[in-house]
Amino acid sequence: MSHYCHPERSADAFCRRGVEGSLFDFNRSKNAFVRPMTFADAKQRFSNRVTDYACYRPSYPSGVVQLLREECGLRPEHVIADIGSGTGLLSKLFLDYGNRVCGVEPNPEMRAVGEAFLRQYANFHSVSGSAEATTLAAHSVEFITAGQAFHWFQPVAARAEFQRILKPGGWIVIAWNDRRMDETPFAREYEALLQRFGTDYKSVRDAYPEAQTIHEFLNDGGLGTRDLPNHQIFDWEGLSGRLGSSSYAPKEDHPNFAPMMAELRRLFTANQRDGCVRMDYFTRVYFGQFDRN
Repeated sequence: MSHYCHPERSADAFCRRGVEGSLFDFNRSKNAFVRPMTFADAKQRFSNRVTDYACYRPSYPSGVVQLLREECGLRPEHVIADIGSGTGLLSKLFLDYGNRVCGVEPNPEMRAVGEAFLRQYANFHSVSGSAEATTLAAHSVEFITAGQAFHWFQPVAARAEFQRILKPGGWIVIAWNDRRMDETPFAREYEALLQRFGTDYKSVRDAYPEAQTIHEFLNDGGLGTRDLPNHQIFDWEGLSGRLGSSSYAPKEDHPNFAPMMAELRRLFTANQRDGCVRMDYFTRVYFGQFDRN
């Protein structure tokens, strides 16, 4: 197999060493966020998926930094609080740019993997905390970032905490990799597999916040949005690991696991080219500031 047919892993060197809570909506009649549903404790939801998450989740394109330089005035001397930093994928982007990053992560297993993955960065500071209680000092950061973890935050408490730790004129940046679901036969079949076998896939998918929700989170402050192209290339091991990293994928002891893996093997065989399949994403980036009025 050629080099290009190995899975593009977000932390490949780390993997070789061996080493989704409440969702929300905004109720205008009550002028407050409400909880349409509650999942299992979000802070522990990925505890038994840490290895797959670290090895097979997509990284973030370097274009995110260029975008924030142009739109938000990001500079290397700015301090960043990466909330729900997990295994360190988003933090790494800013560490490579020269920023000091405080990675705030409530899940001990995720936090330990992030610390190991980023241990070569002197500017990374790991913090045991949450979006609702970061433990960071008041007015201590110029940027707050959040990746996939944002849709697990308790919005009212998180908003108050973000306002507390952010310096005046600071920025909120929310970015996640949104898988393209219908542009190729493989994408459509993979989406159908998740809908058929996922334990709570539809609930998780429906709860991903849209621009209006984030706009309201910022108290109607200004909001910018950009989509950047991103992708992964997987062999069979990589594709199965990518599926296993999802919190809604049934584990080995679930009755859906065996038929799900058989269907995954079928669609991989049908769609692979030179032993690989390609998974495409938009990296969706939201950036804005709290309304100071």
